Amino acid sequence: MITLHHLENSQSIRILWLLEELGVDYELKTYERDAQNAFLAPSVYKKRSPTGTAPFITDGNVVLSETNAIVSYILDTYGAGRLRPALEAPERLQYLFWFHAAQGSFQPLLSTSFLLTALKTRVPFFLKPIMHLVIGRAEKLFLEPRLRTMLGLIENDLALGPWFAGKHLTAADIVMGYCMEVAAVRVGLDKKYPNAQAFLARMRAHPSYKAAVEKAGGFHAIGS
Repeated sequence: MITLHHLENSQSIRILWLLEELGVDYELKTYERDAQNAFLAPSVYKKRSPTGTAPFITDGNVVLSETNAIVSYILDTYGAGRLRPALEAPERLQYLFWFHAAQGSFQPLLSTSFLLTALKTRVPFFLKPIMHLVIGRAEKLFLEPRLRTMLGLIENDLALGPWFAGKHLTAADIVMGYCMEVAAVRVGLDKKYPNAQAFLARMRAHPSYKAAVEKAGGFHAIGS
C-alpha cells in the first residue's frame, strides 16, 4: 500500500488529491513544518525523503520523490487509464503541455518570486536599498514578463474548457492546481484572469480536492 509522506502546506497536497480522486487505498503520514527554522521541512522529513523535499511516497520497496514522477508512477500502477487522455485523443498534447509546464516552467517562476521577496525582506536593513534595486531590476526584466506570458497561456487555455485539458479533470489539473493556489498568493489572480479564478473556484469545490484538504488538516499555499 502507498504511504504518502505529507509535509503540511506543501506540494504533496497534489499527491493527496490524486489518491483521493483515484480512490486508492493509502496511508497518510503528516509532518509539520519547523517553526524554529523558517517553517522549512523538519529534519526527520529531510532525512527520509530521497531529495530532502516534498512530496515523497513509499510503496513496498519503492521510495520515490518528485511530483510528476510520483503522479506518473501512481497512474501507471493504480490509474487503470484514468486522469490521462488517450494517446490518440485531441486533448493529449494540451494535457502533456500543462502536466510538464507545471513543474518545468510555472513552479520555478513562483519559487523565484518567493525567493526574491524573501531576499528583499530578510536582509540586514543597511543592505535593503541595494537589494531592492537589484531585485527590482531582476523582477522587471526576467520574472514579470515570464509570469505574464504563463498567466496569459493559462487564461487562454482555460477559455477552451473548465479544465486544463478540456472538458474532463486530468492529472494536469492536479499538478497545476498547487501552482494556481500559489499564484493566487504570490502573484495575484485579479479580474484580468477570470478563467483562472473560475478554475480555482471549481477546483476548491471538487469533492476529491475538498477531501484531500480536509485529510491534510487544511491547506495554505506558501509558495516554495
